[in-house]
Amino acid sequence: MNTSHTLPSYLDPNHLGPWGIYLQQVDRVTPYLGHLARWVETLKRPKRAMIVDVPIELDNGTVAHFEGYRVQHNLSRGPGKGGVRFHQDVTLSEVMALSAWMSVKNAAVNLPYGGAKGGIRVDPKTLSRGELERLTRRYTSEIGLIIGPSKDIPAPDMNTNEQIMAWMMDTYSMNTGATATGVVTGKPIALGGSLGRREATGRGVFTVAQEAAQHIQLELKGCRVAVQGLGNVGGVAAQLFAQAGCKVVAVQDHAGTVYQASGLDIHALLEHVAKHGSVLGFSGAEALARAQFWSVPCDILVPAALEQQITVNNAAQIQARLVIEGANGPTTPEADDILAERGILVVPDVIANAGGVTVSYFEWVQDFSSFFWSEDEINARLVRLMREAFAAVWQTAQQHKVSLRTATFIIACTRMLQARELRGLYP
Repeated sequence: MNTSHTLPSYLDPNHLGPWGIYLQQVDRVTPYLGHLARWVETLKRPKRAMIVDVPIELDNGTVAHFEGYRVQHNLSRGPGKGGVRFHQDVTLSEVMALSAWMSVKNAAVNLPYGGAKGGIRVDPKTLSRGELERLTRRYTSEIGLIIGPSKDIPAPDMNTNEQIMAWMMDTYSMNTGATATGVVTGKPIALGGSLGRREATGRGVFTVAQEAAQHIQLELKGCRVAVQGLGNVGGVAAQLFAQAGCKVVAVQDHAGTVYQASGLDIHALLEHVAKHGSVLGFSGAEALARAQFWSVPCDILVPAALEQQITVNNAAQIQARLVIEGANGPTTPEADDILAERGILVVPDVIANAGGVTVSYFEWVQDFSSFFWSEDEINARLVRLMREAFAAVWQTAQQHKVSLRTATFIIACTRMLQARELRGLYP
C-alpha cells in the first residue's frame, strides 16, 4: 500500500521548474537502487526549507524587503553544504533543486556532506556596497538558526564572492560570540580561505573533460571548444583548455556571443570582459546572434551559465561530441535524451562541476585543523579526487548501460540511502 501523501504542487514532477527536473532524474535512477528504493521518497523531499524576510534600510532612508531562502535537502551523510546566490529570479523551486543536486554532487565525489543551498531574490547590481553588506548580514542573521560549521556551511555562488562570505562569517561569529571561520567556505585567504578555491570549479570541469575525451579517443590538442558563461567556472575552464592546446572558438555570456574559427585569444577576451563587463564589442572575433551559439561547430561544449539552457529547442543543433556541464542543471531531461540518441556524451553537472565543493571541503578541513596546504597540494588532491570519481561513474555507466548522469545518480543516491537506512528513523 502506498502511504505517501499527495505531493504539493512545487513537489510535483509535472510542475515546470528545476525541482520538477530533479524529480524526473530521481525517477530515472530508482530502478537501479535495489532494496534501497524503499527509502527513495527521502530524496524527493527537502529535509528543511526556510523562507525568510530580509528587511534593510536603503541609502535613501526607505526600508526594502527581500525574500531569502535556505534549503537543506539531505543531511544523512553530514552537514549541509552549498552556495548562496543573489539573483532577481531566485525561487524556492530553484533553491530546492540546487540543494538536491548538491546532495548528489557531494555523495558522488564521496565528500562527508549533505546538500544545501541558499539565495535572495535581488538584483545585487542595483544595491550600493553598504546596502549589499546590510542585506548579507541580515540574511545571515535570519538563517543563523540552521547554519554552523557542523550544521550547514554556505559558500559563494552566482553574484556572491569572497567579500560576501567574509560578511557572513563575521555576522555568524558576532551572533555566537566566537570567531567561526568554518561556517562558510570561499572566504578571503586572510580569513581562513583556501588557496585554489576560486579556480577550483573550472579546474574540475577541465579535469573531467580530459578524462572523458580520453575515453572517447578525442585528442584534446587542437580540438574546438565552445563555452557559455565566462565567470569563475567558464573563464577558468576556457583558460585551461587554451593552455592545453585547444581552440576556444565561441564564448557566450549574458550580453552577447563571439566566434572565431581559428580560436579566440582567451587572455585578451578576459581582459575585455573585465574592462567592459561582457564579451560584447570584442574586436578579435565575429559577433553571433544568441541562438547561433548552439550550432557552432565544436568538439566540446561547456554550458557554464544558468539552468535549462540545452532544451528540446536547441539540442538537435548541437554539433559537439562532448558536453561538459559547468553550470547546475543546464540540460533538461528531454534534451538529455536527444543528445544521447545523437551519440553526444554528456558529463553531468553533479560530477563535472564538483571541483568547487571539493576544494570547499579542503578549506573546511583546514579551518578545523588551523593547518593550511600549498596551492600545488590542493590542486593535486582536487585532480586526484575528480579523476577517481569520474572513473567510478564511467564504470557504473558501462556496467548498467546507462548515461553518465544516471550512473552518477546511482552512485550518489545509493550512498545517501545507505546512510539513511543505517541511521534509521528517529524517534
